[in-house]
Amino acid sequence: MAPKPAELWCFYVALALGFMGIAIADSPYRFFDWNVTYGDIYPLGVRQQGILINGQFPGPEIYAVTNDNLYINVHNSLPEPFLLSWNGVQQRKNSYQDGVYGTTCPIPPGKNFTYRIQVKDQIGTYFYFPSLAFHKAAGGFGSIRVLSRPLIPVPFPEPAADYTLLIGDWYTANHSILKTILDGGHRLPNPNGIVINGRGPQATTFTVEKGKTYRFRITNVGLQHSLNFRVQDHEMTLVEVEGTHTMQNTYSSLDVHVGQSYSVLITANQPSRDFYIAVSTRFASKILNSTAILHYSDSTTSVSGPIPGGPTNEIDWSLNQARSVRTNLTASGPRPNPQGSYHYGLINISRTIKLESSAALVDRKQRYAVNSVSFIPADTPLKLADYFNIDGVFRIGSIPDFPSGKKMYLDTSVMGADYRAFIEIVFQNHENIVQSWHLDGYSFWVVGMDGGVWTPASREQYNLRDAVSRCTTQVYPKSWTAIYVSLDNVGMWNIRSEFWARQYLGQQFYLRVYTPVKSLRDEYNVPDNALLCGKAAGRSTASP
Repeated sequence: MAPKPAELWCFYVALALGFMGIAIADSPYRFFDWNVTYGDIYPLGVRQQGILINGQFPGPEIYAVTNDNLYINVHNSLPEPFLLSWNGVQQRKNSYQDGVYGTTCPIPPGKNFTYRIQVKDQIGTYFYFPSLAFHKAAGGFGSIRVLSRPLIPVPFPEPAADYTLLIGDWYTANHSILKTILDGGHRLPNPNGIVINGRGPQATTFTVEKGKTYRFRITNVGLQHSLNFRVQDHEMTLVEVEGTHTMQNTYSSLDVHVGQSYSVLITANQPSRDFYIAVSTRFASKILNSTAILHYSDSTTSVSGPIPGGPTNEIDWSLNQARSVRTNLTASGPRPNPQGSYHYGLINISRTIKLESSAALVDRKQRYAVNSVSFIPADTPLKLADYFNIDGVFRIGSIPDFPSGKKMYLDTSVMGADYRAFIEIVFQNHENIVQSWHLDGYSFWVVGMDGGVWTPASREQYNLRDAVSRCTTQVYPKSWTAIYVSLDNVGMWNIRSEFWARQYLGQQFYLRVYTPVKSLRDEYNVPDNALLCGKAAGRSTASP
C-alpha cells in the first residue's frame, strides 16, 4: 500500500546536515504535518467524540526506511495539552522525543511541536498513540512501518500487498467520562466492543487475488484486553515481531496482547469467496468479537454463517504459542549481519531486577503499583529536570529493585541504571489476569516465561540462543516472564503496564540509564526546539 504524496514527502540531502547536534550525511528525511482535532467518529455505530489527525481516525500511517529521519510537526488544536508517543521506535540517545510526560513537555492548546526522530538501525511494525489525559481511549493512534533498506534482503518473497490492522477493545463512552471514573478512584467497566482499523464488525475489507501472498501487520492498540486474531480457513506464517524477523512458524490463530505488533503472511489459496477475519477477546469473562472481510477479487459469495471460533481462556495454549515465537538467526535485521550474530546468552548479567504489580486503595481511591510504588507525575518532565540539574523533582532509587512487601504508597518513582550494563528483569504476576509490559527506548530478549514464582533456578529453562527480541511482553496469570536488556541507550525511559487504566493510575516508573561522560556520542543535547515547562520553563536549550 503506497503512501499518499500529500502525507509523506521524502528527499535525500547531498551534504551533511545537523540533526540533534550530530552531523548526518546522505540520510533520507521524511516530513509530516499533522493537525490534531476532535471530531465525530462512529467506531461501534454510536456517535462519539474522537481524536482525529488530519481528519483521520485512525491517524495517518507512517512509512519509513531504516535510518530515515522523521520530522513530524504536530499542531495541537485540542482545548487541552497533548502528546504523542512512539511505541517501539527506540529514540536512540534521544529520550527527549519519547512523547511521555516523564520526558517531554506537552504541546499546549493552539501550539505546535516538531518531533525529530531517527529510526536508527530499526525495521518492523510499530505504532504511535496519545499518552496524556486518557486520550488513547479517544483515538489519535496510527501505524508505523519501517522497511529494510533495499540492499538488505528480507527472509521471504515480496508480498503482493502490505496491509495494516489496528485492533483493540473500545468504549462507546467519551474518553473524558472514562478519565473522570478513574480520577474518582473507580475501576473502568468492561469495554463495549472491538474495533478493527477504527471500525466495527464487517466494516473493513481487504481484497486479495487468488494464489497471491499478502503481509498483514497486526497491532493491538487497545486499552486492556488480549485479543486472538484468525482468518477463516486460512493459515498464517509469522515473519516479524516488533522489529525481529522470526522463525516462520505457521498458526491458525495468533494471540496479540496489548501493545504488541506482529507481521504474518497469508496466501489466498482457498475457493474464491469472502472469508471472515475474526478478532476476539482472550481470558475475559465476557467474550467480545469483531470481524473484517477477506475478499477474493473474483468472489461473488459474501460471508455467511457463524464467525469461526477461537481460543478463550486456555492459558497453556497461549503460553506454548508464545514460547514458539523465536528469532530467525540467519536473517539480516536492519544491518546485513545475521540477527544471531549477537550472542546475548554468553554475556554475564550484572544486575537482576524483579518487578511485581499490585492493586490497592490509597486514600480510598483505586491505584496500581510496581514494587509497592504507585507513580505520580512531577511538575516537570524528569528528563528535563535531570538535564538542567533541577532539584526536588525526582529521587534516584525511589523504587526498589525487588518487591519490598510494603504497603502501597505514592511517589515519582525513578530507578537508576548504568550505561552499558547488561541486566535481567523478571516480571512476577500474582494476579489472575494476563499482564502486558513495555519498555521505551529498547528492544529486549524474552528469555523465559512459566507458571508459579520465579527463583534463580528458573534460569535453567531460559532460552539463551534464539529468544525473540521485542519491546512489549505478556506475563500470564500466576506466572513470570524474564527478559535480558543491554542498556546501550542513555536516557530516561518509561517502563509501564500497557493496560492503560493501570498505567494512568500509577503502574509505571522510569529507568534512568546514566553515564557521567557528557558526550554527543552517548546522548544528544536537549533539542533546540524543545518545549520547556514546569521548573524548566525559561531555561536555555543552548546549555544546561
